[in-house]
Amino acid sequence: MTTAIYDGYCVICNQSKRIITALDWLRRVEFLDLHKWEEVERRYPQLDFEQAMGQMHVVTPDGRLVGGFEGVRRLLRDLPLGFPLWLILHLPGLGWLGNKVYRLIARNRYRINKFFGAPVCEDGTCKVHTG
Repeated sequence: MTTAIYDGYCVICNQSKRIITALDWLRRVEFLDLHKWEEVERRYPQLDFEQAMGQMHVVTPDGRLVGGFEGVRRLLRDLPLGFPLWLILHLPGLGWLGNKVYRLIARNRYRINKFFGAPVCEDGTCKVHTG
């Protein structure tokens, strides 16, 4: 099983989770919210919280930890309909471009959330959520 460690307070991350879950017909992907940090830390002690907050991380079935665009690409490999996209994202130059776009979105995800009506940040500082 592949595990995706994601930001459960992020609208973009949650939408990505919904899409991947809908396409995961073979149930190969497990999602773990990084805000359940005790469980994340227990299962993946090699990952620290600041790292986890910076980008989505994927743990492959063989235990390899990959993050960001490479992690998204790795998730696509496990999905029947994602596999063709996984192949396309390996075309020359798309890795470089994908990393740039991914980092831009990841850095600004709470601003993007707010744009879509999820007020999770005030004055550039994200709230600590409970629930």
